[in-house]
Amino acid sequence: MKKVAVGSMNPVKVDSVQSLTTYEVLGYKVPSGVSEQPWGDKETILGAKQRAFAALEKGEADIGIGLEGGVHQIGQDLFVCNWGVLVDRDGNEVVAGGARFPLPEEIKRRLMKGEELGPVMSDFASRENVNQKEGAIGIVTKGAISRTAMYEHIVTLLFGQYNFYRN
Repeated sequence: MKKVAVGSMNPVKVDSVQSLTTYEVLGYKVPSGVSEQPWGDKETILGAKQRAFAALEKGEADIGIGLEGGVHQIGQDLFVCNWGVLVDRDGNEVVAGGARFPLPEEIKRRLMKGEELGPVMSDFASRENVNQKEGAIGIVTKGAISRTAMYEHIVTLLFGQYNFYRN
């Protein structure tokens, strides 16, 4: 059976991969190599890429997947951005991005002062570990979209591209 290494122990990220594949999925605690709160698409993609490669190096997996959330400023608005990278042992690499949505001004102000989105959202919603549950997207959409569903979309794009380019 093929194995997929996910560059995170966060249950949201691991479950989003597990729910979409018949492969054995293993989560690994690996560094993203970027800021605790990635800013901009470039840094967020880099974090996902470094997680994917680090996870692949951890064991006997055939595929490594890195998923990274960040924020991206457009004009005066601060948007959540999410990226994924899939790599394999043959040197193939695909990238996919997910949903974007603006954060409330109160959240934006705190992030601009250097705080990290996960703890800020937990405080904002008066819930613990929001980043390991519904995520900011679940809070802002009042549960209409979960963080797992958002990452499942990215993982679907990753596997779809991977299968397309390999054939």
